[in-house]
This record gives sequence, C-alpha cells and structure tokens, in this order.
Amino acid sequence: MVQGGKITRGDLTRAIESGEIDTVITAVPDMQGRLVGKRVTGHHFRDHCLEHGTHFCTYLLATDMELTTPEGFGAIDWESGYGDYLARPDWSTLRVIPWLERTALVLCDAVDEPTGVTVEVAPRTILRQQVERANALGFTPRMATELEFYLLREAYDEIRDGGHAIPTPFGWYNEDYQLFQASKAEPIYRRLRNQMTEAGIPIEFSKGEASPGQHEINIHHDTAMESADRAALFKHGAKEIAWQEDRAVTFMAKPHHTWTGSSGHIHVSLWRGDASAFPAGEGSGEMSDTMRWFLGGMIAGARELSLLMAGTVNACKRFATASWAPVHVVWGRDNRTCGLRVVGRGNALRIENRLPGADSNPYLAFAAVLGAGLTGIERQIEPPAEFIGNGYTATGAPRIPSALYKAIDLWACSNLAREVFGETVHAHYLNAARVEQETYDSVVTNWERERYLERG
Repeated sequence: MVQGGKITRGDLTRAIESGEIDTVITAVPDMQGRLVGKRVTGHHFRDHCLEHGTHFCTYLLATDMELTTPEGFGAIDWESGYGDYLARPDWSTLRVIPWLERTALVLCDAVDEPTGVTVEVAPRTILRQQVERANALGFTPRMATELEFYLLREAYDEIRDGGHAIPTPFGWYNEDYQLFQASKAEPIYRRLRNQMTEAGIPIEFSKGEASPGQHEINIHHDTAMESADRAALFKHGAKEIAWQEDRAVTFMAKPHHTWTGSSGHIHVSLWRGDASAFPAGEGSGEMSDTMRWFLGGMIAGARELSLLMAGTVNACKRFATASWAPVHVVWGRDNRTCGLRVVGRGNALRIENRLPGADSNPYLAFAAVLGAGLTGIERQIEPPAEFIGNGYTATGAPRIPSALYKAIDLWACSNLAREVFGETVHAHYLNAARVEQETYDSVVTNWERERYLERG
C-alpha cells in the first residue's frame, strides 16, 4: 500500500502496477512560479517516461501571465519555431498528492534535450546555480517561507463571471491570531495543514492574519531547493483544494488598496555540516562575520534585485507605510517594521527577508536572497548599524522600489544582477518585466473612468 508524501521510483512503479496510482503529473515551474506540465496515465509513464521524462513547449519559459508570446525573449520566439524542452524528473520531489485521486506528482528541471544542459532562464536552474555557489564557499543554505493569502467566499469562476469585481473575504473583521474567526473556515484550513503535510510539505502552523479573510501558513525549513519546491507546491495545491471547496484563495500581493498586502517572507541561514555558520558561538544570538557579511550583501543588493521579489505592477503596491510590509531596506532585531529582521539564537539564528510578496516566484526570490547575500560574503560587505525604532519613519535609508518601473530601471542598470545571474538571465527577466509594465500602461482602468469620465 503506497503511503502519502514522498515516495521512490520503485514505490511509484509498484503503485502503478497495483492501480493505486493511475495518474502522474510532471510539473515545471514557469517564470511566474506557477506549475505547468502534463498529466500522464500511470502505465504510459511507467513504460515510456520513467527513464526520460516528458516534453513541453519552450514558450512556457518566455511568456507573460496570460500565456501570450511577447517579442524580446532571445532565442525563444516564433523564429525558433517554439520547439520542445525536456521536463526531466527530479526524483527527490516525487510524492503522492492526497487531495487528488490516485495521483502522484514529480517536479522537473527544464532541459535542452540535444545538449542535456538545464535551461539557463528556468527558475529552478537559476536557484540551483546560487545553491552551487554557496556550496563552493562551503555552505548549505537552509530556508523557509511564510505564505499569506486570502480565503474568498466566491469561487474563481464566480469572480470571473462577475467581471473581477472586489471579491468577498471569508470573514468581516481583522482576524490576526483570532481563533474564533479562523474557526469559521477551519474545515478548509485543516485540509491545507494536514493534506500538505501528508504530501511532504510539512506545515508548522496556520493563523489568522491582519485583515478579514487573510491567513498565514508557515512551512518547515529545509534546504533551499526543497523549500522553494514546497512553496510552489503549496500555492498550487491550495488553489486546487479551495476549488474543491467551491471557494478561492489568492496569493495576489495587494487584492485591493484597502486590504493588507499578502507577504511571502523568507527565512535564511547558512550551514556547515550540522551547525549554522550564522551565530558567533554555540548558542549565541550575536552574528558571526559570515552572517554579518551576508546581511550586508542582502541590504546592498535589495533594491537592484527587487525585481525577482516583486516583479509585477501589483506586487509593488504592497509596499505601504504601517501596512506590515516594509518600505525601507533597514535591519533590526525582532523588528517587523524593517525590511530585514534578525531573529533567534544558536542554530536558530536567522535573517527574515520581509520584502517578497506571497505572489513572488519562490525560486527567483530565493535566488535573489542568496545571490545578494553570498556577494556580501565574497566582498565582506558590512551592514549598516541596526535600526532601532519604527522602520517606516527611517530617514536617509534606501527605499524599496514603490513601483514596477522603478524596479525595472534598477535591474536594467544593475551590474550586480548581471554578475550574479549572467547576461542571458538578466536580459530575459528584464524583458518580462517591461512586457508586464507596458501591458499595464496600455489598459484603461475603472479608477480612470471614475476619476476622469465626468470631471476630466
């Protein structure tokens, strides 16, 4: 009898033969962090895909949110013929999906089949390169995510059929830590906690957040790639579970300008063997040189690499004063008004990066955190002094880009982004961001009609 959670290839084969598994999903994270791929019948997967994988069209790594085919993505265009990449299974990610009937899922790397080389612009490749960079310096990154989201009373189709009018949150008052308010939707939250854990995505806890219908899930820490995989799988699975319950969840950073934004905080530390390299000594709450330089690099690179943590027009609207989302790139100890928050002691000493929204692609956001921090270690970048007090009122401190076009300009001119990720990745994601901004700029919104139709 196949158990839930992670399984081996041998387990999968036996489960297919016994009929316990009849569908295998091969999934690749796209540029937006969504899972794309195929559902393969169990016996076909066993006979034809187990050794090789499946294929997907190259355009899935050169598109926008709507799956249009913009120009400017290098060799991935109409002239190339939009051929295939290979989705090569990463067998360490193979798992049974409890909320889908007789289904297993394996995450895959995007591979150029003729050369066997992973695709440079694929999100998992981008993160893996930073993990390998850390390994070369003698470190293993350990990371974790806190994901905030809204549970909505309407289902996705109902919201669409209503013209994407303002949806109704599941709740009517601030439910931050409020147990009774959360109890009203506990059947759904219970499914999220238990079925995600059963799928090998270990949930520590869930809690109400700082707005009606807003909730937070904390996923247990692990290595960087494993934690990014968990975040992507959680977001995908949460939508499927909400759909099954005739509801919707959204990880949109700012669903309405009056709502609290949804964050995707990232916790990070670097390890050597069984011990963290961050504390100055065993059990200490003081920072080692390694941690201090890593923090210095994160602060120095935060603005230039913000595009990988807040890459849409909406994502940048989350950065608002007194909103629980940061506005200044300052650090403090257990200070939630700062962009970087230092917490814990000993092996639990870590940095919480509060810049990414829940909508961010976890692979790209993780890569940005590691890319900046490792540069800090290599260059021994000292962080500024700890900020004491209300980080929203900090003066003279660098500000997080408050609009996508500002993040685009910083990324476009960034030598750091080119050095860390390479020219190809830099150009690819710059083009994606410009397409996003230009698309937004071309649309007339309800706000404009309300403001200008009569009075303009």
